[in-house]
Amino acid sequence: MKWIFSYLKPLRSRIFLGVFIKIIGTLAELLIPFLLSYILENVIIENSTKKILSFGIIMALCAAVACVGNITANRMAAKTTMLFSTQMRKNLFSKTMLLSARSTDRFTIPSLEARITSDTYNVQNFIGMMQRMGIRAPILLLGGSIITMIMDRKLALVMIATMPLIFIAVYSVSRKGVPLYSKVQQSVDGMVRVVREDAQGIRVIKALSKVDYENARYDMANKALKRDETRAGVIMGVTNPIMTLLMNMGIVAVIAVSAVFVARGTSSATTVIAFMQYFTLISMAMMSISRMFVMYTKCAASAKRISSVLESESELKAYEDDGKGDPSLHISFENVSFSYLGKKKNLKDISFSLKRGERLGIIGATGSGKSTLIRLLMRFYDVDSGIIRINGRDIRSYDRKELTSMFGAVFQNDFLYADSIKENIRFERDISEEEIIKAAKTAQAYDFISSFADDFEHGVTTGGTNLSGGQRQRVLISRAIAGAPEILILDDASSALDYKTDANLRAALAQSLPNSTVITVAQRVSSVKSCDLILVIDDGEIIGYGKHDFLMESCSEYREISDSQMGGAFLD
Repeated sequence: MKWIFSYLKPLRSRIFLGVFIKIIGTLAELLIPFLLSYILENVIIENSTKKILSFGIIMALCAAVACVGNITANRMAAKTTMLFSTQMRKNLFSKTMLLSARSTDRFTIPSLEARITSDTYNVQNFIGMMQRMGIRAPILLLGGSIITMIMDRKLALVMIATMPLIFIAVYSVSRKGVPLYSKVQQSVDGMVRVVREDAQGIRVIKALSKVDYENARYDMANKALKRDETRAGVIMGVTNPIMTLLMNMGIVAVIAVSAVFVARGTSSATTVIAFMQYFTLISMAMMSISRMFVMYTKCAASAKRISSVLESESELKAYEDDGKGDPSLHISFENVSFSYLGKKKNLKDISFSLKRGERLGIIGATGSGKSTLIRLLMRFYDVDSGIIRINGRDIRSYDRKELTSMFGAVFQNDFLYADSIKENIRFERDISEEEIIKAAKTAQAYDFISSFADDFEHGVTTGGTNLSGGQRQRVLISRAIAGAPEILILDDASSALDYKTDANLRAALAQSLPNSTVITVAQRVSSVKSCDLILVIDDGEIIGYGKHDFLMESCSEYREISDSQMGGAFLD
């Protein structure tokens, strides 16, 4: 929870002003029962209309100050909370974008989504409530107690005697609430995961008639959330009834004792009336405090989840280059090994090198480690052993932005967002329309884009669902090459293209990006056949290394892949 204060610190002047206004309004509200008691006991008996009107005006002014003060303070609290939550969500989202791939895997995408949405909402609600009720309720509670002590100490002590019991009950219940609401948020993560998966795969689900199955899967996640929310709600729901019971017992005790005092002449009916009004204010304050405790348990659970992201240290630390690299080599892998989970080696002793402008093809069965090699090159993960160099430098010695600026990439599960084709290609970079058109022509996308009535302004739906698979891939390739990258990575980027388009694409890339090193990850031989170097990977190891003709003679696995495809069909 401490990190929250760092976000509130820049807003302290606004908060202090709001608190001051709230205090003035609440104190004015506290005066009203006291003035009423004074009028009934001292003013009315004088039978002075002028004096009664004067005190009535004072009471009206107090009511007006209380109303205006509370409204103003609440509006300021809403503004402050909005500024706080906006900055908190911004920083949390930025941190999420900067997390290493390993950290993202550990948190999981659905959990990160829940932290940015529901968790920040819980913290925001608590901060807003603290500014609205966190000032007013304690003042009403303390101020009401002090005034009643001044008016009649014995009656006040009877009323105050119930408060320690209330605080003990609320504190005991709230201690159990934090772990319960942490469990609720984990269930929210599970439900978000199901929704996210189903939203992405809705067409496949419908095509395979699995709607009922997915409904059942969602229902299971929803019931788990319901179970955890019910458990937390039942525990935290005990607070209000217990408080109401104790407050009612206090009221009964005050009425019983006051009746005795009035009968004996040691107290007056007007004092009892004022007491009941103050008791009502104190009861409202206690109920507000009860609500704040409930909100606190949610906030504490959510704040802990948020802070675990904000305070997570970067696993991709900067290293000093050892100066042993060869600057004439554009890319080199030196005995690289890597494991995602620290158990099975996903890559084992990988070594190869490329000069600037050369083309590398990587081929192998599904799960052989092709994409893992690319992720290591772009430093989504750090190697367990060995060194990867670009331009002779250890990639771990590069600044993150400097490293990523070298790449243009198309991944297997890449995305398009809801905007025009032009903006999807530009991707918020300083790229001219001429460069966009050139990239589209190179990617073999210009013809189909030009066929749209609105040309490059044609709107793309989220995920590019209004484009065919081949069209999506060509727009993605256009995006990757629009910035003339130093290293172009095509990870299974032509799987939806026909062979003629694929061949035209490879020829256009060689012509338009002669100085770029191109790495093509594919499952069909035709996509890598013309590369300067081909790696054949199996179970994380290089089992073949060389050009096409050499591999056809020396690598039986590569030859089998080529023969099975019968000229370039997909590998089964």
